[in-house]
Amino acid sequence: MDKGTLIEFRSQGDPCLAVIDRPEGKKNWIVVDSRGQSHTLHPRQFTYAVPDESYRPDDISNFLQEAEAYIDPSNLAVAWELLSEVGEFADPASLALLLFSDRRPPLCYAAHRLLSDDKVYFKQKGERYEPRSAAQVEELQHQFSREAQRLEERQGFLNRVEQVLSGESVEWDKSDRPRLESLERFAAFGDEASQRASAQEILLALERSQTSEAAFQLLVDLGVWSKHENLALRRSPFPTQLSEKVLSMAQQCLLNPPPDPDANRLDLTHLKVYTIDDENTREIDDGLSLEVLDDGKQRLWIHIADPTRWLLPGDDLDLEARRRCTTLYLPTGTIPMFPSDLATGPMSLVQGQTCCALSFGIVLDDAGGIEDYCIKPSFIQPTYRLTYEDVDEMLELGAPAESELTAIANWSQQRQAWREAQGAISISMPESSIKVKDDEIDIQVLDDSQARQLVAEMMILAGEVAACYGQDHNLAIPFRSQPQPELPSQEELLQLPTGWVRDCAIRRCMSRSEVGITPARHATLGLGSYSQVTSPIRRYTDLLAHFQLKAHLRGEELPFSAQEMTELTQGASSAAYEASLVERQTKRYWALEYLRRNSKISWQAMLLRWLREHERLGLIMLEELGLELAMRFNRSAKLGDYLQVRVAYADPRKDVVQLEEVMESALQA
Repeated sequence: MDKGTLIEFRSQGDPCLAVIDRPEGKKNWIVVDSRGQSHTLHPRQFTYAVPDESYRPDDISNFLQEAEAYIDPSNLAVAWELLSEVGEFADPASLALLLFSDRRPPLCYAAHRLLSDDKVYFKQKGERYEPRSAAQVEELQHQFSREAQRLEERQGFLNRVEQVLSGESVEWDKSDRPRLESLERFAAFGDEASQRASAQEILLALERSQTSEAAFQLLVDLGVWSKHENLALRRSPFPTQLSEKVLSMAQQCLLNPPPDPDANRLDLTHLKVYTIDDENTREIDDGLSLEVLDDGKQRLWIHIADPTRWLLPGDDLDLEARRRCTTLYLPTGTIPMFPSDLATGPMSLVQGQTCCALSFGIVLDDAGGIEDYCIKPSFIQPTYRLTYEDVDEMLELGAPAESELTAIANWSQQRQAWREAQGAISISMPESSIKVKDDEIDIQVLDDSQARQLVAEMMILAGEVAACYGQDHNLAIPFRSQPQPELPSQEELLQLPTGWVRDCAIRRCMSRSEVGITPARHATLGLGSYSQVTSPIRRYTDLLAHFQLKAHLRGEELPFSAQEMTELTQGASSAAYEASLVERQTKRYWALEYLRRNSKISWQAMLLRWLREHERLGLIMLEELGLELAMRFNRSAKLGDYLQVRVAYADPRKDVVQLEEVMESALQA
């Protein structure tokens, strides 16, 4: 290299021209650019050199200006067509002659720039460039076109985000959805999100922190999510939307009901039928009747909604219900297992309408045990749509016109006594209902009233009858069982305060119930076998039991083999457990939000048990809300002690609540 040689090198990825000034050491050179700035470079860093010419730094600007007038990438397409036809390589000098009919240094440099910057037409091999094949060029053009489109869509998305953040109203583009979804997944799953990098790239472009919390806040700021977005639901596999195919099939059922597979239903429309539920319940899946027989005995009828009238095993409605496995009950509303129009319409036991049901007729002996039973597909006509409060009032008044209801209530008490004699374990802990509407939170403690006990006993009775039928006929149906727990000794229990503290200690010993196709004892219920069948609109295992029972009642082959039932019940049980986690986490979120909003209120609480007594960390019950929360005590306390507490700090999103005791002096103040 001679002093004055014009060379090109890369500075931060961009081409830069400089003139060689002098050597530096044994291998390096000092070069000077157009601004007079010196650079020390190794010859390997030179990407181009103008041969046989001498320049000064002042000449660089004019040289570059002349060269740039010829740097037009569209010229390469012409050169590629000519050279690829004859299979010739190109170098800067030959390309300059081909394109510009001249080999002056600025034009050769322009040709070099065209070749070195090209990513489509030519591939460098040593100091020369080979034309790519037509197929390679087409594929590369396609890739670069897609990348250009992606960059354009990305910039369009960022522009729309900025518009929304500045208060403008925009309509999201279809191409925005994947980017919003990447933010949603990152906000929900954090570092475990599959699209974390994409979300963080968006946050970086918007100069926001690259955290899942920042992604959540951005979605809230954009109005895509509520500040109370249910992350527990978003993290779960539970589907929140019904497909168009399923909705269309539901409409077909409504407009053109399929043939009833049970053509010879028992007509029970002459019976008075009570349906009893919460006021807001729309899926009415059970009703109760009483029939006086010729011999004076009374037959209880437990009518269960019959959704199998409207679907077949394996059809789209069944597969969708199988995918969901349960209706999800959240403080903000329900997500049904079936399309709402069907679930709350023809599948439900609607007052005043003739409805299809699966009816369990049961005669009890004087002690409350089952003396006789039958199971019949039926027609019924619900007479009364009652709430639990309605029934409690009617029972309290002893209305003579509703003697049937009084008789059912008496039988329910007899049944409860019978089950207790069979070893049933009774646990009575407060349960709360949390409802959220228009951002208002309402928490009600559910009374363990006579009406609720009545309905619960009748549903348990139907489950025992279904299990008896399945066991008697060796049917593969879902049996629910529970291992016998190892309860505290009587001496240990007597040392605990009666009521919630004692029930809490017993509850700790209870194991989860299990579902399988083999009948086994259910310890809590005190039953030798049990099968849930009373909520086929809301629980898929109940629907499976209906499919099997009804097929056997018709004398048909069962739709599901023992192996299939095992697999289906296992899958449904796992999905139902996941759904129950979502319900509990969502309920806890809104409970903490309620406490956060009411941090100045003091609540009466009871110490139920110690979580870590040496750390004075206990589990308390907020009596007025039916909520169980952990609390650290600053003093000695005994199980069953009452105290007043209030919220010191609550963050529902982080699932954190800190309670503090309010001393008597503070209450008086």
